[in-house]
Amino acid sequence: MKPPTNGSEISNHLRSLTPARILLGRAGSGLPTTPMLEFAMDHARARDAVHAALDVDHIRTGLAAIGLQSTVVSSLAVDRKTYLARPDLGRRLDPASHDQMLGRDAGGRLAVVLADGLSPVAVNTHGVELVSRLMRQLAAEGTSLDRVLIAQGARVALGDEIGELIGARMLVMLIGERPGLSAPHSLGAYLTFAPKPGRTDAERNCVSNIHHRGMDYDEAAFRVAWLIREGLQRQVTGVMLKDDSRAQMPPSRDILAP
Repeated sequence: MKPPTNGSEISNHLRSLTPARILLGRAGSGLPTTPMLEFAMDHARARDAVHAALDVDHIRTGLAAIGLQSTVVSSLAVDRKTYLARPDLGRRLDPASHDQMLGRDAGGRLAVVLADGLSPVAVNTHGVELVSRLMRQLAAEGTSLDRVLIAQGARVALGDEIGELIGARMLVMLIGERPGLSAPHSLGAYLTFAPKPGRTDAERNCVSNIHHRGMDYDEAAFRVAWLIREGLQRQVTGVMLKDDSRAQMPPSRDILAP
């Protein structure tokens, strides 16, 4: 491939390497019309992602299609406006969900929670497919997925209360990340060993930026499964568990593709 030589070719080449807004040009003292309209559109998509609804029926149907039954729980944040204004309420189960968890048989090493977070669109779009890839990766390693839950109005720490109530040794929270102008539907995976209220972010591992233009499903499933296995073996997550999964990743990640 011939390297770019003039200014226009160099600009086009650099723009092809990143979704970031670089070298947009000028129109007088402002931006040209096209980049300005694209910025406004991406900003609107990010705002829409924050205020979208979690499609619980779609997710439950998708999970059932891959052989997983799910339980739906809610936080104390009764609606989206409250959720955004009161992060603390998104970290605690509402009384009905708390009692529902207490009524379940405890036990099982591994639980996964699909949670709306700050981008329900991310969970609606990527949640079921990532769980499917993760199941296959875990099965290849001899590990089973014991519990799956869907959480509405959830912050990451809601998984701590859920995990303690159901007796999970490892909890994986798949949650919509804060939307950006280039990625309004990015999914994050947060792993906590021996979850219980009061755990800090330093006690979790995170695999982030999971979406079509970011980390793909197979790489995310491999890295999450690696962290699950190593976390259970070492009985830690967070700063005490360095993510060395990339060094063990197979050269081709499409081995798990359908």
